[in-house]
Amino acid sequence: MNHPHPELPYPPKLEAKTLRIVALGGLGEIGRNMTVFEYEGKLLIVDCGVLFPEESQPGIDLILPDFSYIRERLNDIVAVVLTHGHEDHIGAVPYLLKERSDIPIVGSKLTLAFTDAKLKERRITAPQIEVKAGMEQSFGPFNLEFIAVNHSIPDALAIAIKTPAGVVLATGDFKMDQLPLDGRVTDLPTFARLGAEGVDLFMVDSTNADVPGFTTSERDITNALDRVIRGTERRVIVASFASHVHRVQQVMDVAAAHGRKVALVGRSMVRNMKLAQDLGYLTVPDGLIIDAKNIDNFGDKVVLICTGSQGEPLAALSRMANGDHQIQVGKGDTVILASSLIPGNENPVFRVINELTRFGANVVHKGNAMVHVSGHAAAGELLYCYNIVKPKNVMPIHGEWRHLRANAELAIKTGVPRNNTIVVDNGIVIDMANGYADVAGAVPVGFVYVDGQSIGEITESSLKDRRILGEEGFISVIVVIDSQSGKIVAGPDIHARGFTEDEGLFNEVKGMIEKAMAHAVANGINGTHQLQQVVRKTVGSWVGEEHRRKPMIVPVVVEV
Repeated sequence: MNHPHPELPYPPKLEAKTLRIVALGGLGEIGRNMTVFEYEGKLLIVDCGVLFPEESQPGIDLILPDFSYIRERLNDIVAVVLTHGHEDHIGAVPYLLKERSDIPIVGSKLTLAFTDAKLKERRITAPQIEVKAGMEQSFGPFNLEFIAVNHSIPDALAIAIKTPAGVVLATGDFKMDQLPLDGRVTDLPTFARLGAEGVDLFMVDSTNADVPGFTTSERDITNALDRVIRGTERRVIVASFASHVHRVQQVMDVAAAHGRKVALVGRSMVRNMKLAQDLGYLTVPDGLIIDAKNIDNFGDKVVLICTGSQGEPLAALSRMANGDHQIQVGKGDTVILASSLIPGNENPVFRVINELTRFGANVVHKGNAMVHVSGHAAAGELLYCYNIVKPKNVMPIHGEWRHLRANAELAIKTGVPRNNTIVVDNGIVIDMANGYADVAGAVPVGFVYVDGQSIGEITESSLKDRRILGEEGFISVIVVIDSQSGKIVAGPDIHARGFTEDEGLFNEVKGMIEKAMAHAVANGINGTHQLQQVVRKTVGSWVGEEHRRKPMIVPVVVEV
């Protein structure tokens, strides 16, 4: 755990009729969305998502928000409200419920279905409260109004949080597609009504704030998918998020129009689409779906829909690219990556594209065809929202720093005073009362790494060690000394991995180690720990000067 803002004090006790807002994730990053609202001693949490690791975090499966700020106050939580069913908003719910399993989980029907599937996998049961757009419901001192917004997953909600301290309107992830596939547009009349009544703080999705104009409609993709699938003789493999119900619907419709069967590949894809179909969010023509095990019976007239559009190493598409999946990609196959690149995932995605191309596949992606549109509002849509909501204060959320700043500048252009735009990091505490929102301090927040079964045990220092091992190699040095005289009895034995296999290379440094240890013993240094530091320093200096490398050095000095 780290404290990114040591210059800011820990916040004082919350004053009466003041709302406190602390983001534990989602600011300065795309993912890990989680915001804590506090009023009159009660806590409301909006979203609880995960962040996917970058290449600089080897071996990490997921990154969670840091719960330490609320760990001593779990019993004060009145609800966790989920805006929609994407992993970066619901993925950490099971980890929070491990700490207190009876926290009410609030969300729309599809969002709860996706969340519940995760909980069942971990044998967690929690109270669930289904809400719909247009409803109002109170949880403790918080009165919530749920508002329909359009996003790349059905059933997404914005939330108006009302307390005597003021009204907060949090958009969640949204865009303003005027021709959405499911006919459910963002409810701008309600945004306007709330604006007329007075919005004290507008918390706005920033992901596309630096993209001019308006986000393209989802319907425009159907023509591109139709063109690609119609023009392909062999199999088509479409990689998408396992929660992107709209995209899967489009692919199924186009496949059916061209007489192709569809197979869903990947556990999460199969599970989520079954849920979406059962709940009426996905319409599947009779006889369209086949089991992935039977695709060979249908020759080339199949479309496979799988996970792995972000280059995730264990997802179906990455395994196909590595050649270790039951489905072999070959010459003439077409692979469609139906997603945007999440920042930080560029290298894994390009690696997958290269490997699939090497196998002879034609890879179609957003860079060379109109096969994906974003689920987030671009600058023109955000300007429109600022003009109808007319908020007193604005806090950009959900984005890297460039997105947050761009969003704040849009708000300023529409007349929000610069001093009333709050661009902050995770952990910075905002207190709001009487129409004013201000920084009140900061709390320590860090990255909580999930590595296999371990949660939070991997530290930044462990990751640094992993990077060094991966990039610079490893040298171990074993020396046996006489416990009385301190003279070397055996060794130094030097073993290296990922550095060089030439044993003779270390002959020079062995003599240097012997001299350095003899000198240290002569000067009264005789503890094994101190002598190990002598060995480490000697080998480190030699490797740095001779080979310009900084491998991990593990010295072992044994007394006999």
